[in-house]
Amino acid sequence: MRVVCVGAGPAGLYFAISAKLRDAGHEVTVLERDPWAATYGWGVVYWDDLLDVLYRNDPESAREITARSVLWQDQEVRVHGINGEQTAYFGGYGYSIGRSALLDILARRATQLGVDVQYSHHVAEPSALPPADLVVAADGANSRIRDHHKEFGTRVEVGLNPYIWLGTEQSFRSFVFSFNRTSAGWIWLHAYPSVAGISTCIVECSPHTWKALGLDLLGDDEGVQLLEGIFQRALDGHRLLSRSRGAPAHWQRFAHVTNDSWYHDTTVLLGDAAHTTHFTLGSGTRLAMIDAVVLAHSLREYPDVQGALREYDLHRRAELHPVQAAARTSMAWFEHVDQYLDRDAVAFAHAMSVRHAGQSPWHHQLHLATQITAVRGARRAFATGRRWYLARRRGDMAARQRPWDGDEGSAGSESPRSVSAPRPGAPGN
Repeated sequence: MRVVCVGAGPAGLYFAISAKLRDAGHEVTVLERDPWAATYGWGVVYWDDLLDVLYRNDPESAREITARSVLWQDQEVRVHGINGEQTAYFGGYGYSIGRSALLDILARRATQLGVDVQYSHHVAEPSALPPADLVVAADGANSRIRDHHKEFGTRVEVGLNPYIWLGTEQSFRSFVFSFNRTSAGWIWLHAYPSVAGISTCIVECSPHTWKALGLDLLGDDEGVQLLEGIFQRALDGHRLLSRSRGAPAHWQRFAHVTNDSWYHDTTVLLGDAAHTTHFTLGSGTRLAMIDAVVLAHSLREYPDVQGALREYDLHRRAELHPVQAAARTSMAWFEHVDQYLDRDAVAFAHAMSVRHAGQSPWHHQLHLATQITAVRGARRAFATGRRWYLARRRGDMAARQRPWDGDEGSAGSESPRSVSAPRPGAPGN
């Protein structure tokens, strides 16, 4: 089969890998409009459930991803208001990897398997594509391939809150939310480690606060300097980094993408082209890579391309419906977060953790207990054992040699959960 994949992000590259692993005879070409190594963005987060999938699908690239990821433990919710600074805590842990490192691993693995990855290859419309039995549109939320076909039934809902992706030289060891009250209103950041010495920061606020602070008028450098001053305590005096691969970050509003169908004729949607999930859910990259595996599996199980695409569409759209609903709820909650910030930090953090609903009856009691230092230590120790067990079960025997298991929150060189189950916070796509 001749396959042309448009977009060399995690979805496109991992599909190419997965397809070649299942049938080395496939001729797979990946076309990417940007130059090699010109990825934009900082770190993405994931959990053990994705590692389980990656190790089953391709242990070789999974080991590299694990080795270049960092571990964060616990989540802190810091509220800086009229009563000073208050901090509340969530338990749990997760992993993060720099987006450029992830794409480097996937591109090298795809090339090793015989995939033709072409950079600086801009595709304006489907007619410019080479002949193919299957076209995979993995070109992101603003997919040109998708938008050329009305049959997908695409709907895009733009969120209210402006946000910006930045980096920082502050080395966070936990996942940190910092809500700061200013004279213009509330503004907050979500921060987590990405690679050694660098963390990812997403800054978000309401449209009113954004304009009242002058962020709509300030230049890139002036805006970043203003944010450094607002979040000076959370950043511990470290700089914010705006430029990723030379391009400055820009304020944007989240595009919530849905489609009535994920395939039309011999064109199929993958990753953000098919669906987006708000960054406060922290599942974009994870879901895109699972899309890739499911599509490759369907193509192997159903020799007829139409049958394979029909099965992929039916299976994945059903799974993603509750995830996107939860993500939309999460986006809306943060768009109205001001109404919750008059509470103390512990009560506010609990409201944030139950914004998806569906929590167990004892969730509030566990949340209150987690504010006790000894309880957090016990939960962290349990999580350490759980990480070891899951790593050994999936065949990651090198896990014992990585410094993942101390309280310092370090990781390598640089609960399996349902696909529909969101975490308390944890943004990052």
